[in-house]
Formats: sequence, C-alpha cells, structure tokens
Amino acid sequence: MRTAVAVVCAALLAGSCASLPAERYDLLVRGGTVYDGSGGAPFAGDVAIAGDRIVYVGPRAPGTAAREVDARGQAVSPGFINMLSWSNESLLHDGRGQSELRQGVTLEVMGEGNSMGPWNEAQKANEVRRQGDIKYDIAWSSLDQYLRHLEARGVSMNVASFVGATTVRTHILGEGDVDPSPEQLAQMRALVVQAMEDGALGVGSSLIYAPASFAETDELVALASEAGRCGGIYISHIRSEGARLLEAIDELIEISRRSGAPAEIYHLKASGRAHWDKLDAALARIEAARAQGLRITADMYTYPASSTGLDAAMPTWVQAGGVEQWIARLKDPATRAGVIAEMRSGTPTFENLQRGAGPEGTLLVGFKNPKLKPLTGKTLAQVAKDRGVSPEDAAIDLVIEDGSRVQVVYFSMLEANVARQTALPWMSFGSDAEAQAPEGPFLLSSTHPRAYGNFSRLLAKYVRDEKRLTLAEAVRKLSAQPAHNLGLTDRGRLRAGYMADVVIFDPARIQDHATFEKPQQFATGVSHVVVNGQLALENGEPTAARPGRVVRGRAWTGWKNGGCRGTAADWSW
Repeated sequence: MRTAVAVVCAALLAGSCASLPAERYDLLVRGGTVYDGSGGAPFAGDVAIAGDRIVYVGPRAPGTAAREVDARGQAVSPGFINMLSWSNESLLHDGRGQSELRQGVTLEVMGEGNSMGPWNEAQKANEVRRQGDIKYDIAWSSLDQYLRHLEARGVSMNVASFVGATTVRTHILGEGDVDPSPEQLAQMRALVVQAMEDGALGVGSSLIYAPASFAETDELVALASEAGRCGGIYISHIRSEGARLLEAIDELIEISRRSGAPAEIYHLKASGRAHWDKLDAALARIEAARAQGLRITADMYTYPASSTGLDAAMPTWVQAGGVEQWIARLKDPATRAGVIAEMRSGTPTFENLQRGAGPEGTLLVGFKNPKLKPLTGKTLAQVAKDRGVSPEDAAIDLVIEDGSRVQVVYFSMLEANVARQTALPWMSFGSDAEAQAPEGPFLLSSTHPRAYGNFSRLLAKYVRDEKRLTLAEAVRKLSAQPAHNLGLTDRGRLRAGYMADVVIFDPARIQDHATFEKPQQFATGVSHVVVNGQLALENGEPTAARPGRVVRGRAWTGWKNGGCRGTAADWSW
C-alpha cells in the first residue's frame, strides 16, 4: 500500500504524502536535478529507494530514510549502460571495476563475438593457454555459469552478455576456415537457444577477425533468427569499417531483415583516411532501413582511435586454426612473403587497420611476453626503425615473439565524424574496453584511454564543452535507450518500480583525464553510484559493497513468461 501511494506521488510530481510513515525508505537522494532518462527536461527533486527498487521520484519526498545523500548542485540520473564491455577477465581479478564505476556505469554488457561460454574442453584449454596478464581458473562451461560465478565472487556493477557467434562456431567447428553442415548448424542454433534461455541478450559477432570472418551471411542469419525468436537482438562488429563499410552495413541490415531480430552496429565508424567521407552514405543506409521499420541502432566510443590487435593488420587466411597455427605459418618464409604482399596491397581482401592508421599511427600498448613489455608506448614505426626492418616485418616479428596478437591502438578516425556521431538519436555508447584500475596486473600493460574515460568524455567534451547534444539527451542515450534496445523493462529510467541503479554527478566538474600517453587515470566528477539500491561508490570512492547482479534477457526461463517463441514476430519490440 505504501508503495502504491509512492507511485501515485511520483506520477503527480506533487501533492501531500504525509500519510506515508517515517523511515519509509532505505536510501533517499535529496535535492538533486533529476534527469530521469526520458530525454525530457530535468527537474529539482528527490529519488527514494526501498530495498533494490525506486519507490518515489518527484518533488520533496515524504517521510525519511535510513540513509540520505545530499545531491544539491548535482545531476541525478539512471545508471549508465556500457553496451560494449571487455570486462570478462578483469572483473574476475577485481570486481570493483573502478575505471567504469567511477564514471557512473552500472551495467557491463559483454559478448562482442566471443563470450565466456558455452565452452567445451578444447575451448577451455585454449583459454587457459592464451591468458595474458590476468590469470584465472575456469570453473564453468556455460555462459550462465560464468555470469553466476562473477556474481558470486562479488561485483560492483551489474553484468550481462550476448552469446558470441564466434564462441558458438568454435564450439562446433573449431577455429578453422570451414562451413557448417546442416547438422552442425542445427547444433550451433541449439547452443544459441540454450544461452538465450539462460538469459543472454542476443547474439554478438565480430566479423573482421578469424575465425568469425569465415562465417557467411546465411550462417549469421540462422543464429540471429534464434536470437530474435528468443526476444534478443543481433549486434555486430561488422565485416568492414573502412574499404567495405557500406557493404558491411548492408549485410547487417540484411541479417536483421531476414532474421526478424533488431540489429545494432558495434562502435560505428568510418575508419582510415581514405574512407572518412563514407560516413554520410553509411548514415543514409541506416536511416533508410529505420524508415522501412527495421530496428537498426549503433553504439560508439568517444575517441578518434580504436584498439585491437595486430591480427587486424594481417589476412585472416593465415590465422585459420588459431593463434598457434597463425604463428607457425608466419615462420614459413614463403607464407610470410605472401602475408607481407597482402599487407602492402592497396586493395586488401581483409580489414587492414594498420594500413588505415599507418605505422606512425599504430601504438603498441599490450604484450604477453615480459621481454617485449619495454616496447609499450612505442609506435610500430619506431620499433621497425630501431630494428632496421619494414613495418610489416616488425608486426610479424612481434606476433611471433609475443605468442599473441599484441594489443595496439590504431589512430584511424576523423574527430569531426566522432563528434557528429555523438548527437545521432539512435546512438548508444560502449567503451570497448575492460574495467580496471591503475594497480596490480593492470599496470603490466597499457591500454586505450576509453577504458578510463569513455562516458565522462561524452558528458564533458561533447555535452558541456562542445554542446553537441543536451545533457538530458546524453543521459537518455546512456540509459533508457540502451535498456530499451536490450529489452530491459525495469532498468534505464528513474521511475517508481524500476531497479535502483542511480548516478549522482556534477555536470560542471565531470571530466575524463585519461590520455593516450597516460591512459590509466580515473575520471572525476561522479560522487555516488547506487547499484540495486546499494551504494557502490560513495563520495567518489568504491564502497565495500558488491551489489552487482546478472541482468538477463527476455527469454530467461526464470521469468514468469520466459522461454523462446516461434519467431521474432511473437515478441513486442
């Protein structure tokens, strides 16, 4: 009854609620400027929380609370959703996830192509053998078991995941360049259904990398169809962001149309100087598809440089079978010569990010081999010059010596395009990085500044300083919009009955400090973060609480009406 009264008060934003008893709330955020996630005008008011739910949003809340937070002079908003998190491993080491928690992130969404399950024994063995700075035991097989494992260990933020199309493919086919038989494709589809009914949010792909690049469109349609009939979406690092950007967007739209599943483009960009002017045509394709009724969206990070490996500088055929076979082939002189010829080609058959950035624009940030770590912070051009070899030879040698793909930053994007994209109404945001801290094993490698500043940079640079979009609109695109795209019905808004994920920050002071030279610097300006009704960040510092939970998709069989349906059309979108 008291909750019902509170809901009425929230709806009216006025009126007397003196009948509510004192000590009604567990937590009360007083006197802030409330941005409720709708994109509408903010208002001065309170947010009251009982247990893990919001019970009141409006003018001065009636009653008192066990705990109050004074938010005068600050913005109060829904927690931010990171649409592309690589915190899969980092949260196993440090569940606080400080670099993102301190920016107001309350939900980490993982699964870009690769997910932490379903894994068979061969996949587990590969994962253990290929681990980098962070070491961990694998005590799970399914994606659901992994997410439950994270929650049981304790995390500050909520966690969710897509099931990786690459993971499903590798589970059945291995890492080679092969096509599935009808029977194998049926097995792959069944793995997707199982993951969806365990709570996955959809299917994620990453099509520039081997073995994902070996998947043809029909295979992806099949997997996306299962995601769609299970109430989820198809989300993709599309097959090209440069030379074949438009064709790659066409493929994503085709997959959405044929499968019935909504589709999102991971980190939309026009990559490489020769392709910067393709953004107009790319946006036109997306708008045309949306005008036809397809739910096509995108997300992005707020920097003009990407970060991935040197595998994105070499043809995918040489990488078939996994990193060990890739390295073995590179040691063969004839194969090496063929790879170098393709790396230098003006019309490569693969997504050559190093060519788009140039060796001077390829920054080395992460090595597995301790002997190579002193090269961190140098460009590929510098290493090639120091060794007296070509950039292509240097890249190949580094992969062989490190026994990994080597993590790099590619400076390949136009800042004007990045700024323009932030204002697109259907754009959400993802860091494409792990949540970490400048301590322990995280200091063994460098990183991209997006790991520490992606969301704060949006609010500081593009909202406050450049006024590319309003704060209310930015909050909507950090919260309600991604929650809607993911099918989450009780997160992403400050509204009575919703889960209590709340951020308190100072719009005048919020600031990213991470740079490409010194990326491991926390953002500032966020004072409090509430996750499921508990303070995970208080006065700018993490608390001892680990209130994060697994957030599950619509087909989770734990829901009252869970389970997959006949087709995507059987769901409301």
